[in-house]
Amino acid sequence: MFRVKKALNHNTLIAISMEDNQEYLLIGKGIGFGKKVSERFEMPETDCTVYSLHEQTERGKAMELLKGIDPIYLEIAEKVLTKSEEVFGKIDRRILFPMADHIAFAVQRIRANEQISNPLTDDIRALFHMEYKTAECVKDILWEMLQIEIDEHEIGYIALHIHSAIEDENVALSMQIAHAVRECIRMVEEETGQTIDVLSLSYNRLMNHIRYMVARALKGEKLKLNLNDYMSVKFPTSYAMAKEVCRHLEKQLHHPLDEVEIGYLAMHIERVAMDKN
Repeated sequence: MFRVKKALNHNTLIAISMEDNQEYLLIGKGIGFGKKVSERFEMPETDCTVYSLHEQTERGKAMELLKGIDPIYLEIAEKVLTKSEEVFGKIDRRILFPMADHIAFAVQRIRANEQISNPLTDDIRALFHMEYKTAECVKDILWEMLQIEIDEHEIGYIALHIHSAIEDENVALSMQIAHAVRECIRMVEEETGQTIDVLSLSYNRLMNHIRYMVARALKGEKLKLNLNDYMSVKFPTSYAMAKEVCRHLEKQLHHPLDEVEIGYLAMHIERVAMDKN
């Protein structure tokens, strides 16, 4: 049983649970229609999602974020999360509030003709391929609900939010990983004079290696086999680049990387550098 605190619009309302006396956001078709303050009602059996307003998100408390978000963007984010759940199964829906906040600012930028250019879009599309494909659903949702056209760069950011909802990894960290990949590729391209094919297998392996390298650093896990001596002698240029990337990444993460990581990263850099496809 819930008690209405405030109906935000026809499809969203804030209610207080009669069980724990905590405030929740309810999103569902017609859930807020005709509801009066203090009215009591039972939780609908279908087409309604409940979000705690006492959650702490990466952008602040859910309750505080809610105050500055137009309810339409909560509905849009809810639709994106529902689609994500269809693709990935159970997800962490606490991402609703920061995602809705981001979509609101994205629409504001688009309406002001201040659309951003994200240099990491291609990397995000490749590194988080399924998340990006899923995030593309926001194009039809935004057009249907607001007649707004969103570009690939904004979709890339939404893909990172989806990724953070299915992995124990926040958006800022996902951006750091994508940036580390981009920095690594930039160094390889400058050294070899080649443009790296972002669709190549070696590129994909490099991205995933950096992704898991970051995860190991944050969890304090270490690789067992040390390739440093071999790689530093056999492929000194790739080893030097790997060492520089690792040091750069340490500064970004404020976390030390195991020295053994350098040799493995050098191996993947060498593969990318030698890939002619």
